[in-house]
Amino acid sequence: MPDKKQTSPTTDRRPDCVTETRMGNSVLIVSGFFKKDTTATAADKMMKVLEAETAAAPKPPYTA
Repeated sequence: MPDKKQTSPTTDRRPDCVTETRMGNSVLIVSGFFKKDTTATAADKMMKVLEAETAAAPKPPYTA
């Protein structure tokens, strides 16, 4: 089976991140793009995710 490269005519720039994952005999290649005019960094976005998860987590019962 020949390898088929998927290309998009709307993508003119290189991806900001590329992740390769092996699943059995297959290799998944995922390309990620970020907005060009964004001001939030990846660290800022991850901090928001962690804060939301912490706020949503059930609080353990207080024992003294």
